[in-house]
Amino acid sequence: MATADLTLDKFEDTISQDGIIFLDFWAEWCGPCKTFGPVFEAASEKHQDIQFAKVDTEDQQELAGSLNIRSIPTLMVFRDGIQLFSQAGALPEAALEDLIEQVREVDMDDVRKQVAEEAEVHDSHH
Repeated sequence: MATADLTLDKFEDTISQDGIIFLDFWAEWCGPCKTFGPVFEAASEKHQDIQFAKVDTEDQQELAGSLNIRSIPTLMVFRDGIQLFSQAGALPEAALEDLIEQVREVDMDDVRKQVAEEAEVHDSHH
């Protein structure tokens, strides 16, 4: 599965799906993005069970702004609608593969429990 281009109107639908989604925030003028692009693309060919999408921050400024994207490339990972990872910088192939394995191994029941506990903590402070 090749990478899809993600826009603001499709964003919520895309990240709220079950499964793993890797998002690459990039722009045409960004050197490191050009380095990371083929690595990201290659991973999308290799891992057919994961959704890979790219966000052109020039074209999708509102989306990038709402996610506080400060520098690019930024890689974000969602699984079952929960953000697990967000980091700026072009990852080398080995690091991306390592991250993919880590995300696959995450115990989502554990994550959901943590998210619920954090929500309770925030609620109790109001």
